[in-house]
Amino acid sequence: MKLILTILFLASALTARSLPKIEREFRAAWIATVDNIDFPTKRTLTVEEQKAELTASLELAKDLRLNAVIFQVRPAADAVYASKIEPWSEFLTGQMGRPQAFDPLAFIVEEAHKRGILVHAWFNPYRAYHPSGKTMSDGHVSKLKPAIVRQYGRYMWLDPTEPDAQKYSLSVIADVVRRYDIDGVHFDDYFYPYAEKDDKGNNIDFPDTANWEKYKAGGGKMDRGDWRRSHVNKFIAAVGREVKRIKPHVMYGISPFGIWQPIPERDIKGFNAYAELYADSRKWLQDGTVDYLAPQLYWETGRPGLSFPVLLDWWKEQNTKRRHIWPGIATYRIGSKPEFNAEMIASQIGVTRQDPLTSGGIHFSFRSLRNDLGGIQAKLRDAVYKRDAIIPASPWIKSKRLRSPMVTIRRDAEYIRATWPKVSGAFWYVVYAKDNDGWGYSIQPASQTTIALSVNRNIDRILVKAIDRSGNESK
Repeated sequence: MKLILTILFLASALTARSLPKIEREFRAAWIATVDNIDFPTKRTLTVEEQKAELTASLELAKDLRLNAVIFQVRPAADAVYASKIEPWSEFLTGQMGRPQAFDPLAFIVEEAHKRGILVHAWFNPYRAYHPSGKTMSDGHVSKLKPAIVRQYGRYMWLDPTEPDAQKYSLSVIADVVRRYDIDGVHFDDYFYPYAEKDDKGNNIDFPDTANWEKYKAGGGKMDRGDWRRSHVNKFIAAVGREVKRIKPHVMYGISPFGIWQPIPERDIKGFNAYAELYADSRKWLQDGTVDYLAPQLYWETGRPGLSFPVLLDWWKEQNTKRRHIWPGIATYRIGSKPEFNAEMIASQIGVTRQDPLTSGGIHFSFRSLRNDLGGIQAKLRDAVYKRDAIIPASPWIKSKRLRSPMVTIRRDAEYIRATWPKVSGAFWYVVYAKDNDGWGYSIQPASQTTIALSVNRNIDRILVKAIDRSGNESK
């Protein structure tokens, strides 16, 4: 008996070593709802038309072999889902607060998961009103909690230095994490706002003066920039703790402006997000606060001062905790310059593949893919994403080890059919099959627990691995 077990163990080990390596890459696109950029394309769509748009987007994502979408659920202190805290978004219904029975977030989560596509819920933590809006609800935060809202140029903004504003936004995010089966929580680059201008073209300072004076009167020693950043950092850390407390498997990602600070000696020039948006994004990466950082590297490969590979290399050097860096990619800029074409996008994705910790990217935005700018669909499908991929593993995320599925195989005149029971916690299955040409594999969503392969392939072995939503494999 001992000899048999030893032989089985050695055979299993040899098989594991001979299996082909699974492609791993985070392939995502942002679906923006603010100002109807990506969804819904009009504020007058019926429920069935909204469903059709989301379904078509997911079908295209599947066809292009993406494995994640970043869906904007809170564009401006409103909700693109059923919320008891904030009003229905005007961008969804045409009037802020107008209810509808259809819940886009619940729908996209269910339909995306059927297709093996992750859904990260994208929140704007502080923007309270966008100038493209035309209506205002009595349930809006500016009516219910005016003390935490500031008018800033054409916008309304929650004051990041107000503890109650931080608690309020955190409560919104925590509510979504609790009630929806999302796979990630995501912020973009808006913390303090980009500067608004007055009638003379001068920058308007953000109106947090009352809290600043209170801080100084209490003996505060930080300068105003550090004071603002400290509040942003406190909120970023609090969100990370709360998300992991509620559901440890939910990923936490932030997509800051692509330049932390200009570093001329490294040929990095341009806008200073550290000083202007009070976003210390390098700190969030180096502290391990985030599971992934997606700096928006929206420039040409060879552009002096803003080169995509130069910036990506700098971010890699800051990654002391070895988190994922999956840059934002400017697919929307295809056609803006002769050199900014689908081939450049493909080349930039190739740059990300040079290091496992940067193997991924997020396309801005889905409209660019849907409109097939510069033939980007064929370029991605036929040249860049030629095979399905699962996301890179995140070993620091707590997860329960998946069990290995037991496969049942039946043969008929045409097919070899393999089936297996659902594995708790699985998001994908990798099906390996060995024929005369050796091992091959395919990736299936966890909704599919069967595969049919032609008998003509002379298959003599089939193995199945379960993969969880964090990219961890069963044995």
